[in-house]
Amino acid sequence: MSDLRKVNIDGTEIEVDGAMTLIQACEQAGIEIPRFCYHERLSIAGNCRMCLVEVVGGPPKPAASCAMQVKDLRPGPEGQAPQVKTNSPMVKKAREGVMEFLLINHPLDCPICDQGGECDLQDQAMAYGVDFSRFREAKRAVDDLDLGPLVGTAMTRCISCTRCVRFTSEVAGITQMGQTGRGEDAEITSYLNETLDSNLQGNIIDLCPVGALTSKPYAFSARPWELTKTETIDVMDALGSNIRVDTKGREVMRILPRNHDGVNEEWISDKSRFVWDGLRRQRLDRPYVRVDGKLKPATWPEALEAAAAAMRGKTVAGLIGDLVSVEAAYALKQLIESLGGKVEARTDNARLPIGNRAGYVGTASIEDIDTAREIILIGTNPRDEAPVLNARIRKAWLKGATVKLVGPAVDLTFDYDHLGTDRAALDGLTAGEDALVIVGQGALREADGLAVLAKAQSLGAMLVLHSAAARVGAMDIGAVTEGGMAAAIDGAEVIYNLGADEVDIAPGAFVIYQGSHGDRGAHRADVILPGAAYTEENGLFVNTEGRPQLAMRASFAPGEAKENWAVLRALSAELGAKLAYDSLAQLRSALIKDVPHLAKIDTVIENDGEALPPEPLGTADFLPTVRDFYLTNPIARASQLMADLSAQALSRRDTKIAAE
Repeated sequence: MSDLRKVNIDGTEIEVDGAMTLIQACEQAGIEIPRFCYHERLSIAGNCRMCLVEVVGGPPKPAASCAMQVKDLRPGPEGQAPQVKTNSPMVKKAREGVMEFLLINHPLDCPICDQGGECDLQDQAMAYGVDFSRFREAKRAVDDLDLGPLVGTAMTRCISCTRCVRFTSEVAGITQMGQTGRGEDAEITSYLNETLDSNLQGNIIDLCPVGALTSKPYAFSARPWELTKTETIDVMDALGSNIRVDTKGREVMRILPRNHDGVNEEWISDKSRFVWDGLRRQRLDRPYVRVDGKLKPATWPEALEAAAAAMRGKTVAGLIGDLVSVEAAYALKQLIESLGGKVEARTDNARLPIGNRAGYVGTASIEDIDTAREIILIGTNPRDEAPVLNARIRKAWLKGATVKLVGPAVDLTFDYDHLGTDRAALDGLTAGEDALVIVGQGALREADGLAVLAKAQSLGAMLVLHSAAARVGAMDIGAVTEGGMAAAIDGAEVIYNLGADEVDIAPGAFVIYQGSHGDRGAHRADVILPGAAYTEENGLFVNTEGRPQLAMRASFAPGEAKENWAVLRALSAELGAKLAYDSLAQLRSALIKDVPHLAKIDTVIENDGEALPPEPLGTADFLPTVRDFYLTNPIARASQLMADLSAQALSRRDTKIAAE
């Protein structure tokens, strides 16, 4: 129950929760307080002293607003609301003094610092700094750290705000960073000079308020004012993290997180952040047709005619890959079904129930993790499948939630009860009243997948953790076949492969591949139709909890590559089975008419569907669904940086430490 208190801030009286800190109360009143160490998602350190305010009637010195709660303030002599001043002469003088101390040792790196233009220290020095220094002593210097291939360091710029230390230990769950020494010798360092072992480490770049931690892959490539910024959605996993894609000309220069409390808070995984170099490599930028066993470049009319000629009068099937937007999946479904064929999106053979949204999405939301008292993980390793979701589970664990795992024992960065690796451990499992069950795709790929799902449903509120960004949207539009992929492609003479690079298609069928990268699907193809990647077209994606979100185009596809829905529309005209829309807006109208809930953008939809009937479970062990976190899709496999990270993770796993 909240304890409401009145407080007078700069003459304005507001009522806030007594547990709020003064810095939060000031934000409620619309007053911005400068800060370096305070961050609303990290514990309070109170060590930069930039957020000083004056508490009237309190001690005759300024108070750190991040470390004092409203309930600690004393009312006035006649019971008036306690008074706080944020711009009095005392506060101004104190902040100027703090800024002067911070700049004693700070180097004059601004012209060559990657943080220039986005630097908190720069911005606040404009407001509270002076144009001279009273200090003539030599500036202290600190050795730079090697934190790995992602985070570049210039530790002489560090102001010891400890945000990076608190993030890595509290959110990412690793203990490799800390502060050593006192006074002049104090410095942030890593334990035994280790590189960081986390797939969330890139977030410390955003957290650093100065240029001490910067992005190594992005270094010296652009200034923030040169970039075009596009707010969109990430597709590297099924979480649907909100991101911002920054482009310079036609090139994607970097990817940053956007705040969304219901999905990713303000974190993204390293794969989401650094995969952008994969958007430049191994791209399909023109159509190809296989002639005499070899793929030869072709024009669009030639490629479309070759595809149409192969499809006419034949048995066709469509496969939908992991990164495909709902619009493209819908266009393919309509085209293939108009030719009497079948489509399938469950290319990993996950046994997800058709038409039962409560079965293939679940009944819980991502935000429900925050309040769960018991979390049961079945056949999933969220640290690899959705690192940001794993950080959320860790946050619930830190608040006291118990976590149980059925499946392979893995390092999740927090303690859990390991109940076993096989179906027998699941069969004997019972749960408390308010348990939240998270089921991974590794639990659903065997023949008894529906039995596992039924058991999970019986334990409490369930969240199905998907590993493919396209999966829920494709299930919503019914791009599935009874009997799964084997039934869909059984007897098919022509297979239309829309970006499904994780499947092996047996010899015999004629394969048309439409996608953005020259990956496994393109190698097997007889006709290649180049499509746009997720940053190059507008599209709808439905995340793992069933929330429809819009991805926006940030740049254009290279060469002759086209938007995916437009390729399918052009092919339909060539086949004489023309799709009934000429623009994305018309396609979306038809889509929403068929599946109305897809119009509820950024809303977690209440899922209906009958409870699955209990079935006998098999005996097999649960298998991991993600073998290599960094190489899960064609864009990641095209990235040089992801290949380096994958090799580094492998060598770290194989290296024995001294005690072993």
